[in-house]
Amino acid sequence: MRLLVLGGTEFVGRALVAGALERGWEVTVLNRGRRPVPDGVRAVRGDRTAPGGLDALAAGGGWDAVVDTWKGAPRTVRDAARLLRERAGRYAYVSSCSVYTWSPPAGYREDAPVVEGAAADADATDYARDKRGGELAVLDAFGADRSLLVRAGLILGPHENVGRLPWWLSRIARGGPVLAPGPRALPLQYVDARDLAGWTLGALERGTSGPHNLMSERGHTTMGGLLDACAAVTGSAADLVWTPPEAVLGAGIAPWTELPVWVPPGSAEHDALHSADVSRAVAAGLVCRPVAETVADTWQWLRSLDGAARPWGAGIGLDPRKEAAALAGRTGRTGGDGPPRRSRPDSS
Repeated sequence: MRLLVLGGTEFVGRALVAGALERGWEVTVLNRGRRPVPDGVRAVRGDRTAPGGLDALAAGGGWDAVVDTWKGAPRTVRDAARLLRERAGRYAYVSSCSVYTWSPPAGYREDAPVVEGAAADADATDYARDKRGGELAVLDAFGADRSLLVRAGLILGPHENVGRLPWWLSRIARGGPVLAPGPRALPLQYVDARDLAGWTLGALERGTSGPHNLMSERGHTTMGGLLDACAAVTGSAADLVWTPPEAVLGAGIAPWTELPVWVPPGSAEHDALHSADVSRAVAAGLVCRPVAETVADTWQWLRSLDGAARPWGAGIGLDPRKEAAALAGRTGRTGGDGPPRRSRPDSS
């Protein structure tokens, strides 16, 4: 197949390009040229946010499929989709489960209500409406039969540019007592970027269309499984101090950002982020690798970086002083999971 990837050098886009090359596809990428592309990829330069930024695509050529991961103004997706509707067979848009009206109940499917106020020709507003607007832009240009809407949840894996799993790996590698938000058996739902890419490419190949919730099945791993895998792969002597949700929240610690991935059980956030129904994607071929593989490969990638590199942005992770204060406040307390529990990589 001939594939056009809009972007193609960061995280999900990078995984899509790598996956397509492994399949022997002919791959073209359109981007600003700030990062190198793999050997065998045709690079087309253009800034799709600037006037004339798509001109290089209009000059000629055609593709069996396009994949777009854009997360900003929907009109940027609209412009690309309109230009390509006569030059490409299918258009896959990597969207988000954030497009559902907040907060969707546990077990929500693809027919759950979506956010209002989104438009294909809109400027950037907020993440949910921007992603829904991108979906509308693709549907307008390619129609329902030629559009694939990949509604991803939490995405982890090597080259992650948000920094959730990298932060946990770096924190556990540092050692010492680690505030581990409980319960230990809290079910998690996410997708490795490479599994997302593999499913998307396969769906394009098979002619799959429509929206699909794209993440692992509920409970693919647990908070304990994730952090134990981090401890095992780093070889750290860190002590995971399992702390009940009420104690974490009582210490003023923000779920999801200060403690990445984690949101308290029973909350609307947990239902929305870790409880989607993914049966449609599974029926269409979704297979997710074990958490240990995702963690190990992400750690290998982190170790390959310059020591000064910090692959996560501001606002991700818990300040060491705040963590120490929360751990000190746990001494001698009980509740939730009971007294502080420490676990090492070989614990069950």
